[in-house]
Amino acid sequence: MIHNVLVVAAAALPARAGERRLIGLPPPAASAAPWVVRLEALPGRLAATLARLMRSAGGSARPAPGRALVLGGDEAAFRLFLDRAGRRHEGREAAAEVGEAMARWQERPRSLGLARGVLPLGRTLVMGVLNVTPDSFSDGGRYKSPRAAVGHALRMADEGADLIDVGGESTRPGARPVRLQEELRRVLPVLEALVPALRARGTGRGANGRGGLGRPLVSIDTTKSEVARRAADAGADLVNDVSGMTFDPAMPAAVAESGLPVVIQHIRGTPRTMRKAARYTRLLPEIAAFLRRRIEAALRAGVREDRIVIDPGIGFGKRRRDSLAVIRHLHVLRSLGRPILVGASRKSFLGAEEELPPDERLEASLAAEALAIAGGADIIRAHDVKQAVRAARLCDAALRVAAARP
Repeated sequence: MIHNVLVVAAAALPARAGERRLIGLPPPAASAAPWVVRLEALPGRLAATLARLMRSAGGSARPAPGRALVLGGDEAAFRLFLDRAGRRHEGREAAAEVGEAMARWQERPRSLGLARGVLPLGRTLVMGVLNVTPDSFSDGGRYKSPRAAVGHALRMADEGADLIDVGGESTRPGARPVRLQEELRRVLPVLEALVPALRARGTGRGANGRGGLGRPLVSIDTTKSEVARRAADAGADLVNDVSGMTFDPAMPAAVAESGLPVVIQHIRGTPRTMRKAARYTRLLPEIAAFLRRRIEAALRAGVREDRIVIDPGIGFGKRRRDSLAVIRHLHVLRSLGRPILVGASRKSFLGAEEELPPDERLEASLAAEALAIAGGADIIRAHDVKQAVRAARLCDAALRVAAARP
């Protein structure tokens, strides 16, 4: 999208000026509108035209920082605005983007395309973390051997994990890159043992929640295209790239060739530099713009849109206040129309005030995961699978059932 359109429901609009800056909004108007839509990168003449059309439709239009325009109104006003703007040459493209973003915001994705079949998204899915590294921030060194790794993965399957995310390179703040051969040495033996073990057992909570497979899907957490290719050959079902497919230019083509779905995550900097890179002017619009650019790169490479998941990258190039703000305003990213994955489990921002070690952040992890689900997360990535599954089921009972009622 040229104008990085973001939709916010009025009930979720923050009143404080600092909070509104995070999502690129001006100070509040005297009266609130049921729908608020933000567009950016607008030339002055186009912004004036769109503002005039929105006001004539019975809505409101206000300038915002970043050459942006914030439109407000009820559904009738937006329908009339979209009709009128769509008839004008200079407003047609922007109107189409607004209409698409509103439609995407209102209708959550119902499934994720797989290489074979689909993964239904009728409930929140839980991705269990399996680090086969010596230096991950939470559980590094515990599951270095294939036997230990597979044993832990099977326990997570029994606890209800829908996906198992296997990673052979630590992405904790300050971590140094791992060479290709070393990462392959870590992950391939685990995948080669885990995939058949899961297929043989068919364990877990029902085949219907797992694309009809009756087992958790296996994800490979990597930024390297060759690791992704070899993992796909070993039976991996999904690629999870914390760089948004930016660290390795060959990654989009590798994912497209494999036919696997991919998680595109936002990051600023690299794991080694991201603490220093955590500076934003308008947090959510900048995250959304990055994700949209990477979605477009994936589509150009041949990745199908129904096989793309987005992740705002909690803690990846974000200060504590940034990560908390992403959780508060996660619903804004529904404008992109793709399933949302959130990985907050045991991260440092959860224990910052008490300086809690990772293994004492369970309660905070569950709270963050529940808030993310309320904000629209479709998948949560968790170390403590049993507890995360229980929290997700309660959230779904309160939120998804209510949303489905007329």
